[in-house]
Amino acid sequence: MLKLFTPFVISLAGILFLFSDSVFAGDIIAEWDKVTIPVAPKLQSVSVDHSSTALLILDIEERTCNQQRRPRCLDTVPNIAALLEQARAKKMMVAYSLTRKGTPETILPKVKPRGDEPIVQSSVNKFYGTSLWEVLEQNGIKKVIITGTAAHGAVLHTATAASSQHKLNVIIPVDGLSASSLYIEQTTLINLITGPGTRKNTTLTRLSMITIE
Repeated sequence: MLKLFTPFVISLAGILFLFSDSVFAGDIIAEWDKVTIPVAPKLQSVSVDHSSTALLILDIEERTCNQQRRPRCLDTVPNIAALLEQARAKKMMVAYSLTRKGTPETILPKVKPRGDEPIVQSSVNKFYGTSLWEVLEQNGIKKVIITGTAAHGAVLHTATAASSQHKLNVIIPVDGLSASSLYIEQTTLINLITGPGTRKNTTLTRLSMITIE
């Protein structure tokens, strides 16, 4: 009996060996170098109503936004500060977030919160375990402009929750987010405009292309 099955086993092993390369050929690691850069998304000028829009400034702290860890973040701070000034002048709601280890005192000086501006503290999704949604809802907020760091952390996950869970329109200024590399920022934007939970409610823009009415 063993002799009868031996040729069959050997043949089967050979077939599996021949097809083993094709089995793994289609996975992302095998085809890593074949990935092409997607076409850059178009940015849109946006006009927002100050009474129903909130500016979110996420995790712009000394430990997350510095020359050693994330120098690209420092480049975004003057841009965010300029929009913050406009938002305050129009009496638009501004809200902040902190990382688990942050404090209000560690937020960078150019975008420091005022005493009446809410601050929440959480991990990457700033709605999780915080009062952020309740505060936005109480103020009649329908749109959020999300800025901050990291792009693939606080920005991505908070934007996803805002859009898919709370049905808010999300505006992402591409010069108001940052990560440790251009590639991470790029993939974050692609995820937001193609993801099933975010693509319908996400608008990409620049901070200078936002008008507050």
